[in-house]
Amino acid sequence: MALNNPAFNNPAFQDPKAVRSYPGGAQAANIGGATQTAAAQRAGVDAAANARLEGMYAAPPAGAVETDRMTIEDSVLKTVALFAILLVTAAVGWVWTLGGIAAIPGAQVSILPWMIGALGGFVLAMVIIFTSRKKVRPALIFAYAAFEGLFVGGISAFFETQWEGIVFQATLATLSVVGVTLALFASGKVRASKKATKVFMIAMVGYLVFSLVNVGLMLFNVPIAGGAFGLLSQTVMGIPLGLIIGVLVVIMAAYSLVLDFDSIQQGVRNGAPRQYGWLGAFGIMVTVVWLYVEILRIIAIVRGSN
Repeated sequence: MALNNPAFNNPAFQDPKAVRSYPGGAQAANIGGATQTAAAQRAGVDAAANARLEGMYAAPPAGAVETDRMTIEDSVLKTVALFAILLVTAAVGWVWTLGGIAAIPGAQVSILPWMIGALGGFVLAMVIIFTSRKKVRPALIFAYAAFEGLFVGGISAFFETQWEGIVFQATLATLSVVGVTLALFASGKVRASKKATKVFMIAMVGYLVFSLVNVGLMLFNVPIAGGAFGLLSQTVMGIPLGLIIGVLVVIMAAYSLVLDFDSIQQGVRNGAPRQYGWLGAFGIMVTVVWLYVEILRIIAIVRGSN
């Protein structure tokens, strides 16, 4: 299945037979069956072997550290670690932005952390995506989380100066969407499908084209793109266009999360090496940051139109 998030465009998350290409993968793929067969052959004739087998079943299950394989629990811990880094640098970006360094003329905030975070995060994301097929480098992913924190902190502080309380509202909404999506996925009520993913990809391409056109119109000061958000500031039957598109984008981001969760689950089933948990955490961070920024913009458009 073609996935939206390029972070998961890796055989570890897609090919069920990929485990055999990892170091020790072939043995890992066959060891369960070999052990069960050998135990069955000895079951009726060797009491000592049966005792050892019972001891194995009584022992606690091996985790990611013992097996050096990707697990859901280990991927969750890695995701939490990346968001911890993001929160720390977001605080730096917030303070830096409100400090007024390299401020916009007439404004009381700095756009430098916002710009540094966005540019640095984009470059690192491209490097991580294009090099992950050969090797996963956690250090680059840590650096990406740090730059994303600067971006999130900077843009959040900027919006907060315009609409007080908007960051709390956007954060609460983002956590709600992520929580509901995760709960529905864990319960099995929401799953990725080929048909839905094709529709999603078409919508994503359309949204990307619209965004590029909107930015171009804003840069050239085209009258139709007037307003802080360009075409998104316009209204359709009294409803801000940004609100209509924003709701659709939030739905797309939620489905992107479903694809991310599904990819991590597939990686675990494929027996991917433990280091790929960092790549899964990176993919989730990309989606969640995108979701947060879109929700932040939706709330700003709604509050700005009142």
